[in-house]
Amino acid sequence: MTETLETKRAMILRAAAAIGAERWTPAEIDQLRRKLLADHGSEGKTGSDYIAEVLESAGWKVVLTQQEEAEDQFEEEFEDLLHFKTLSDAEVSLMRLDELLRRFQAHGEKAATERVLEVARLGKRRAEMIARNHKVEPHKRAEKEEIANWFRVWLENPGPFFDWLEVRKQAPDYREKFPKLEEEE
Repeated sequence: MTETLETKRAMILRAAAAIGAERWTPAEIDQLRRKLLADHGSEGKTGSDYIAEVLESAGWKVVLTQQEEAEDQFEEEFEDLLHFKTLSDAEVSLMRLDELLRRFQAHGEKAATERVLEVARLGKRRAEMIARNHKVEPHKRAEKEEIANWFRVWLENPGPFFDWLEVRKQAPDYREKFPKLEEEE
């Protein structure tokens, strides 16, 4: 049995090398599965999941979902998006997220659009977690609570967010909580 599996594994790797794909999406894996059937008949009959497993274990790049594909395709876009040491940093992060969201939506990149929203949800959760951490200084917790609220508002309705943010920064409670920021602007 082990010899049969090893032979099938070798058969898959030889066929994969012959196809020569740089990365293996469901389409390429299906092409490989059909090639195995054509070249080896019933001996070449193999499931797509097993093919993907063999390719991955051999170090080949396997991308099985649109989400994974979007992550690969736009990974550099998503690097270092979440910086919110200060309120100003958080605003820049949200500007970058908003820019990516609009661009991906305009080009119909659904998986990449969802990835932007996922990153924003992560940012919100991180800010909430820091805001609840009593080991963090009270003024920093207040900033993180404000940042989590910004992420929440942006996620709920990104369109008017930056208009809302300008109004929010003028609110008396905001100016009272974060007076130091007034001096910086």
